[in-house]
Amino acid sequence: MDLNWFKEMEDRIPQEGVRTRFAPSPTGYMHVGNLRTALYTWLIARHAGGKFILRIEDTDQERLVEGATAVIYNTLRKCGLNWDEGPDIGGPVGPYIQTERRGLYGKYAHLLVERGHAYYCFCEKTESEEESGQFDRAADPCRTLSLEEAKARIAAGESYVIRQKIPSEGQTTFSDVVFGDITVDNDTLDDQVLIKSDGLPTYNFANVIDDHLMGITHVVRGSEYLSSAPKYNLLYEAFGWTVPTYIHCSPVMRDQHNKMSKRKGDPSYEDLLAMGFLSEAVVNYVTLLGWSPKGENSEREFFTLNELAEVFDIAGISKSPAIFDLEKLKYFNANYLRALSPEAFYEGAEPYLKQAVKTPGIDLKLIAPLVQPRCDTWLDIAPQVDFFDALPEYSNELYCHKKMKTNEENSKEALEQVLPVLEGLDAWTFDAIHDALIGLAQRLELKNGRIMWPVRTALSGKAVTPGGAVELCHILGKEEALRRIRLGIEQLSR
Repeated sequence: MDLNWFKEMEDRIPQEGVRTRFAPSPTGYMHVGNLRTALYTWLIARHAGGKFILRIEDTDQERLVEGATAVIYNTLRKCGLNWDEGPDIGGPVGPYIQTERRGLYGKYAHLLVERGHAYYCFCEKTESEEESGQFDRAADPCRTLSLEEAKARIAAGESYVIRQKIPSEGQTTFSDVVFGDITVDNDTLDDQVLIKSDGLPTYNFANVIDDHLMGITHVVRGSEYLSSAPKYNLLYEAFGWTVPTYIHCSPVMRDQHNKMSKRKGDPSYEDLLAMGFLSEAVVNYVTLLGWSPKGENSEREFFTLNELAEVFDIAGISKSPAIFDLEKLKYFNANYLRALSPEAFYEGAEPYLKQAVKTPGIDLKLIAPLVQPRCDTWLDIAPQVDFFDALPEYSNELYCHKKMKTNEENSKEALEQVLPVLEGLDAWTFDAIHDALIGLAQRLELKNGRIMWPVRTALSGKAVTPGGAVELCHILGKEEALRRIRLGIEQLSR
């Protein structure tokens, strides 16, 4: 065994500053819990002025999904989570894809065997058993097989896996920032598989090796890995390595009893974007799922990503599971939409406006400011503006409004008064339409609503619209506005 090679690997490890990593498996979409892990990992690094590393963990070849790696890259970029080292940009401790590091895991596993902390196992077990490591170690004769006997069987061509040799007695204690010190009896732990029969490492082993060789100082993961942490500690101790700071996060739940699950219809990050949510709002909300700021920011809800990096403190992470509330996310999103500049809002709204309003000549830039204060998500735009394309069928009851003191009869009279006034306008501008309708109400000694409500109803056929009679007349154009008013008179006449 070339000990110089191990020394060279140690010499490559960065030794200064905070280094965190996000290490997803390319097995599909980015679910909310995964995104939160990425956020916390990034925030810890940025808050400390450290490095954020992206590592792709693809050793579970059977579960790989084509295109999933691109989803990971795209999600992180859309969320603003830039990385300092990774598969696409390299770094001092690459490669950053586990299958490209395949050759080194076996060397470390064999080193553990030589030191008595692992052993070659020739017992036939299913792949799921190999992956999980769940078996009765006391009944496994391979634990007591001498190293010479094991090597002879390997030389004879027998298939084997390498298992961690957990101490039969004593206890192991590990420390977690969120959950504190946790002590377990060693006899409750299983001899987990380190190297599978195909030569690839298990997730649990590759994770430890890569975290050490990449100089990772803080490890953020889900609380479902708490049960594996003692075995990680025993591996670190067997190698003589420093244990990183553990930060285990409680799950993101759909409700009090069920974790979020794509299989049960819960949305992924990409789904949320498709549902009309802004990435910035999702990032803000997801960060607060299980973390809360302290001190002067304790009551604050809205943060930019850079502001989160400034105030993020690991101590604010909660032990309690967080419940993902779509209505709460809508509240966040609505605030973000309202805070956009008119130009930024139009840029985001344009595809949705074009989908809903296809009539040539209608200026979508006039519609955008009307819907901006009335949207929780982008998908709220189309139902509000579809009447611009086609006047829907509507009931005369819409003309009857108690507060405006309108009914079918006086609405018909109002439209008949409005028609010649608007027909006589030479300039079809907002101000000209406004002055004409307000002037008519004054001449007839009526409140504005007695004129405006019937006009707005005739133009839209809806009880609620973005914008009032003047805005709708202006946007629809003179010819279409007058056509709809005439139709309104006809309908009220019937």
